[in-house]
Amino acid sequence: MSLFQIGLILAAGIMAGFLNTLGGGGSLITLPVLIFMGLPPAVANGTNRIALIVQNIVGVTNFRSKGFFYPKLSFILGVPAILGSILGARVAVSISGELFERILAIVMIVVLVLILTRPEKRFIKEIDSENLSTPRLIIAMIAFFGVGLYGGFIQAGVGFIIIVALTLITGMSLVKVNSLKVFIILIYTISSLLVFFLNGKVNFVLGFTLAIGNAVGAYLGSNFAVSKGDKWIRVFLVIAILAMSAKLLGVFELIGL
Repeated sequence: MSLFQIGLILAAGIMAGFLNTLGGGGSLITLPVLIFMGLPPAVANGTNRIALIVQNIVGVTNFRSKGFFYPKLSFILGVPAILGSILGARVAVSISGELFERILAIVMIVVLVLILTRPEKRFIKEIDSENLSTPRLIIAMIAFFGVGLYGGFIQAGVGFIIIVALTLITGMSLVKVNSLKVFIILIYTISSLLVFFLNGKVNFVLGFTLAIGNAVGAYLGSNFAVSKGDKWIRVFLVIAILAMSAKLLGVFELIGL
């Protein structure tokens, strides 16, 4: 791996960690960068999960140190998410690279819209009472099988899905939702990574390099005033994602670039 590749991976990781700290969407940067570096799409998909595991270990540790840790509820929702993630990952390693790139491009555009519009904020304002009745928990378990299925397949933007699902179904506070989110993502990402690993779809050197970048980005996002940075990073995100989506969809080839 060249110094340029190391620098590019670290930069992508820093950007992803910073974005995820601000709200989410970091995989929209790291996945295309790994693909453009020459990794097959399935390998890029598997490799990206190493950084996500490291990032969410840090997140779980931070929430737990502040008293926000709900092991029973986490496992109730986490078990169906794990089952879904295994199925989703198996699909991801079996489809063609070309099809995955097309799906990734479409997902990137959809998630970009979610990042810019932040529809979950409206739901959070409208729901202010927690409801963890048995029927609600059953609905949540079914929903989290779907969350795991999507996360195991592609992961990008899953945080927004979890926030909306938990808020609508249970009415929990945002802090509690986020503490559950990082734990559930952590455990189902481990199970999905195992599927990619068993199918030879993980590059550990790039994965741990990316993880270092993610950790640095998360640190910067957590410890500095980012009001202006948030504005400019969103501008960069729009430009980068649109360009990457166009590349994945073959737009540049069609216009001769």
